[in-house]
Amino acid sequence: MSRTPVPIRLPEGRLEAVRIVPEGSQPGLAPIVFLHDALGAVSLWRDLPERLCGALGREGLAFDRLGFGRSDPRPVPPDGRFLEVEATERLPEILRQAGVTRPVLFGHSDGASIALLFAAAFPAVPAAVVSIAAHVFIEDVTLAGIDETARAWERTDLPARLGRHHGEKAESVFRGWSETWRDPRFRHFSAVEAIRSVRCPVLVIQGEKDEYGTVAQVEAIATAVSGPVRPLVLPGIGHFPHREDPGRILAETERFLSDFGV
Repeated sequence: MSRTPVPIRLPEGRLEAVRIVPEGSQPGLAPIVFLHDALGAVSLWRDLPERLCGALGREGLAFDRLGFGRSDPRPVPPDGRFLEVEATERLPEILRQAGVTRPVLFGHSDGASIALLFAAAFPAVPAAVVSIAAHVFIEDVTLAGIDETARAWERTDLPARLGRHHGEKAESVFRGWSETWRDPRFRHFSAVEAIRSVRCPVLVIQGEKDEYGTVAQVEAIATAVSGPVRPLVLPGIGHFPHREDPGRILAETERFLSDFGV
């Protein structure tokens, strides 16, 4: 298994990116592109990219979005268009510079929302989407979960824990997430209509006990997309299924890609 840095530079700054190449990987298979969550980074995937790419014999690409992890800081705070900007402006350029033409998009939370919006904007590009805990609209539980995490930011060692992955950008990462999602102007965000043009196979995974969303998210995605979809709600699992039950996520992803011939 090798991890090779990939030089990615956007107009706003440099991104930290790594290509994952398992031994015996098959060049003809669609590579997996990992899209992290709202507080995430390459390092917070832990060993999942290596495990998944190794199990599937596929190359992978993982990167820190602008302002996260070891990428350059964001020049300006995110606004209500941040998911659309990531999906339709930044991700296409990242894939171009990395030489990825037909990816399997594997996204968690905000990263899953970005994956779905990309697949809607460029329906001929993705081979498939694995969506874990995506948000396609805002629920009361979403805001309640963010409020709880905001209290943890003030009362626990959460700043230090995020600092291990984002360095001096940790507070910017946290504020950008908590303030944008709780902004009253963002309350009516919905991607349901936008994702109707998604036609690649989609695996929609959510924990039954997700702190930030209900199974209504799964139902909305499964109903909206135009292509084949496989919904999967995991009993007893929260917002991070790939951490809480990584073996299940690997097995379900492998089965999904095999069943749809991806």
